[in-house]
Amino acid sequence: MAPKRARSTSAGNELSEIAKRPRIASFAPRKVATAQNAAAVDADQPMDKLLEAVKNQSEKVKSGNAVVYWMRMADLRISDNHALSLASAQAKKEEIPLIVLFVISPQDYKAHDRGPRRIDFTLRNLAKIRNSLAELNIPLYTSTHSVRKTLPAAVLSLTQDWKCTNIYGNIEYEVDELRRDMEVCSLAKSKGVRAHFVHNKCIIEPGVVTTKENKAYSVYSPYQRKWISVLNDNQDQYLTEYPDPHPNVDGVREDTELSRLFECEVPKFVPGFEMEDDDKQTMATVWPAGEEVALQILSLFLHTKSRSSQMGAANPVAEGAESSDKASRIMKYGQDRDNADRDTTSRLSPYLSAGVISIRECVRATLKLQKSKKVDGSRDTGVGRWIQELAWRDFYTGILAFFPRVSMGRPYLEKFAAVEWEAHQEAGAGGGDVGKGYNDDDPDPVGQQEDAEVLRRWKEGMTGVPVVDAAMRCIQQMGWVHNRFRMITAMYLTKDLMIDWRVGERYFMENLIDGDLASNNGGWQWSASTGVDPCPYFRIFNPYSQSIKVDPTGDFIREFVPELSKLRGPDLHNPSASVASKLGYPHPIISHEEGRQRALERFKNAGAASK
Repeated sequence: MAPKRARSTSAGNELSEIAKRPRIASFAPRKVATAQNAAAVDADQPMDKLLEAVKNQSEKVKSGNAVVYWMRMADLRISDNHALSLASAQAKKEEIPLIVLFVISPQDYKAHDRGPRRIDFTLRNLAKIRNSLAELNIPLYTSTHSVRKTLPAAVLSLTQDWKCTNIYGNIEYEVDELRRDMEVCSLAKSKGVRAHFVHNKCIIEPGVVTTKENKAYSVYSPYQRKWISVLNDNQDQYLTEYPDPHPNVDGVREDTELSRLFECEVPKFVPGFEMEDDDKQTMATVWPAGEEVALQILSLFLHTKSRSSQMGAANPVAEGAESSDKASRIMKYGQDRDNADRDTTSRLSPYLSAGVISIRECVRATLKLQKSKKVDGSRDTGVGRWIQELAWRDFYTGILAFFPRVSMGRPYLEKFAAVEWEAHQEAGAGGGDVGKGYNDDDPDPVGQQEDAEVLRRWKEGMTGVPVVDAAMRCIQQMGWVHNRFRMITAMYLTKDLMIDWRVGERYFMENLIDGDLASNNGGWQWSASTGVDPCPYFRIFNPYSQSIKVDPTGDFIREFVPELSKLRGPDLHNPSASVASKLGYPHPIISHEEGRQRALERFKNAGAASK
């Protein structure tokens, strides 16, 4: 059957014209909510309100001329995609075309501290998706919208333009995105359109794994024990692969209006988020785009040994890996995962954060590897340890959903909102004056002014602590660093240097290609002792002893801190003042013991003051 005709794409063209107007520079979103406002949102959770809004959509709507799947930044794939699969089934049932929509929203990117690397990774994957969808006669229409507050209306305008009466999307759990989709539901209902928003990001969606009191867990260990039990008892529900989309009929390209959608190309960059050519090429080499690449990276993790040649900025699917199911990276993960001198981890975090690979596929692959019918979540095997890391992703997403204040710049443990942080910006620029804490009325205590010397040295990897500097330079070079190094450098910033965790959280989001609010916020608040199930404030990493544990050979430090390339043994991990001076390496900003004692005092006083 020939497809029903869609109307003009004038609304989409209007969005593109609006996008040409420079509005990002003047856009200054509030980064930190007041404690009162954050508590109010916690008490009236947006996710519950969205699910209720979806439930209260019109039961029946008129058949339209097309079905729209609205792709977001965290579901950049075609396979095992919940909302896409449902949208395709709806289109096939009604014998009408499926249209895939992606909206570039620069103000959202600024509000969420998205960096050029993450935006570039998104665009490169969209280009791959566009080609794959075109083979199915499905158009990917990419549009840019400048004003985030009017984005719901703009999307609904497009659905009307295309005479679409059903729109599908996967849920994003950040407060702003939940509120956006609530507004979409409201507008859709008023316009005779049904909005469908479904879970897709997690293995087990938020709200399923709860305590006996039906409350969200705030401690990981009991959560993980129940999580693995629920998963193994309900594998058909949580691990079944969603069907691939059906092709549109060949005649869709003969439709005058729909054919124009196929002509819409994915932009090479987003104004305000441009990359230097060298950095762009490095990211394309180290983090190639596409589902096929992501699946290949997963396969190498499951079936090949680690390689020292993959330690730094290397192509993750480079040839030369030695096959071995018994000694593969995942099998050795339990014992080797903290070693940074080889590719001991999966390197899948950018692909999981962007949804280029399904997290469910990762679990299914381990079942095939172990030839087991039961998902291994134990601490005794490499597979079990890795599955636990995937469970952390579900855990932190649940925290985002049920304690939304953590995505509003607030600490989970509000008693530590009173911690006195060191000033991290040049004098007169604001940003956390020591001895005062932060004013609740300040919308952006992290600030966007010039960094003070201490913060600048941390960002540049010039702190004088080799393991910290190697980690920060690794981030600069490849937009990624091993998770253990993230913990070390995060704790160094928040405890040794006493700089607000939100400063580091923002820097990571702006520079890491795998930036994900739930995991990034969870990690920073863990290190700062302000979050759920955190490292106790009195348990402060010694960066020098940590260095020996995570880089026993010293190869990682020598790779990223070439000033120390000739050192071996203890001098490499903690060079003396004379050795550092001779090699032109900076002396430490502060002694670890001095920083530790200051942190203990500040956190103890903050906790006491809140009682």
